[in-house]
Amino acid sequence: MKTSEQSSTQRGYRRIIPSMTALLEFEAVARNSSITLAARELGVTQAAVSKQIRILEENIGTQLFQRMPRGVRLTGEGQALFAVMSESLQKVAAVFDRLSEGCGEQQLVLSTTATFSHLRVMPRLNSLQAAMPFIRLRLATQMFTGDLRNHDVDLMVRYGNGRWMDGTALHLFDEEVFPVCSPAWLARNSVPSSLEALYTADLLDAEATTEGWMTWPTWFRALGASPPKLGYRLRCQLYTDTIQAALHGHGVALGWGRMLDHLLASGELVRLTDFLIKPKEAYYLVVPQGRDTTSTIMGLAQWLRR
Repeated sequence: MKTSEQSSTQRGYRRIIPSMTALLEFEAVARNSSITLAARELGVTQAAVSKQIRILEENIGTQLFQRMPRGVRLTGEGQALFAVMSESLQKVAAVFDRLSEGCGEQQLVLSTTATFSHLRVMPRLNSLQAAMPFIRLRLATQMFTGDLRNHDVDLMVRYGNGRWMDGTALHLFDEEVFPVCSPAWLARNSVPSSLEALYTADLLDAEATTEGWMTWPTWFRALGASPPKLGYRLRCQLYTDTIQAALHGHGVALGWGRMLDHLLASGELVRLTDFLIKPKEAYYLVVPQGRDTTSTIMGLAQWLRR
């Protein structure tokens, strides 16, 4: 039974937004910058679209478009409305897409960094199909760790201390960081006998884009060394590019063991020295606040651990 507050709210929405048809036609006109093209897309007449836009402008009490000799152009008010409409329709379309996908399957939207997606998830997708055939995984890859309250995701992998306000963290695994290179690079160069010798190697580095992420200077300092200004062979924005450079024999990269274990196992990369750091931070699977930690989520966490 609806409360008086709910009924009042719904009546308020209908009063403020009298016509969803007008809003949909407005979005089409704004996107196409043309009433004619919008009418063609929607399968209605140009006059019908013009009427809906006029009704919308009268209801709002402001002009949304400037009529130009060829097409239309959004006013400042029109741009504000179009930004909201475009984002909202994309979200609605995404939900419809998810709801309409195969019967008996469960889709999980997993947000990860590109590093975790490319180096940890992709090489193991076949085993997910074998372990959890009813799961359809959708990867939402991002460069930086995001806020779960502002993302349409079911789960997020994070690297850090495990204490976040927007979700419940399930520990996946710890990490070790050590120098790696390709067999080809090692064949051309001697193994550094000390940290000081490693300063002058063909160092490959990536920018720190995640909480706790190590670069060469922070790695050296964690071992108690005081490196000079390092001369890098190559610096990359993405860690995945750094690893590609190492695979091609261009130098020595910092190897995050849990990300590279498949490349180390295959021999495509080799561990260069015995020096290593075990960071305090770890990888976690984070469930958004307010969502249940289901058996499916626990199963996915176990798969990620393996």
